[in-house]
Amino acid sequence: GAAKLVVVVAIFLLTFYVISQVFEIKMEANLGHIFARSALDAAARSTKPPRYKCGISKACPEKHFAFKMASGAANVVGPKICVEDNVLMSGVKNNVGRGINVALVNGKTGEPLDTKFFDMWGGDVAPFIEFLKSIQDGTIVLMGTYDDGATKLNEEARKLIAELGSTSITSLGFRDNWVFCGGKGIKTKSPFEQHIKNNKDTNKYEGWPEVVEMEGCIPQKQD
Repeated sequence: GAAKLVVVVAIFLLTFYVISQVFEIKMEANLGHIFARSALDAAARSTKPPRYKCGISKACPEKHFAFKMASGAANVVGPKICVEDNVLMSGVKNNVGRGINVALVNGKTGEPLDTKFFDMWGGDVAPFIEFLKSIQDGTIVLMGTYDDGATKLNEEARKLIAELGSTSITSLGFRDNWVFCGGKGIKTKSPFEQHIKNNKDTNKYEGWPEVVEMEGCIPQKQD
């Protein structure tokens, strides 16, 4: 009986030892997998490119406002205007329309002030002129065309936009694509302007040129 007891105890201890060794190996393997997975995830996060405001390609310096904008695509997709990671106008927001789309931003704080669109095909240019005249000094003005932004423009309207820093407004024509960022009281020509002419030989869409996009950093207005 004593011999059998010794054998049973020995078998029990051997079984316990084998099970513990197998369990320890599995635990080490699982921990190794977890640590390896964590290291890979950390490496992936470290190599992921940083995202800047409005999705622009690089960060803006201090005392500058990040912006990105795009004209409309034919008469199907409306323009988009983003300032300081705040989408001011877009088709998703349902506040864009045919003609010239305008967003106003406070030049000192970067806060949005107003958004409007003016139909330059079937509308009247007079409300647009009054709106342009009402813009206060120090206001950042962003504009983008959709469908057609030029048919109803007259000399007075073009002159008022030119005073905001635009150089292309004098030649903006039927169904041209155009984006512009300037300011009231700028007193210089704005570096932020893109213009593509409507040309049946080069148009990306039937009757309309390709979308024009622009991004940059707007200097904050200083007192």
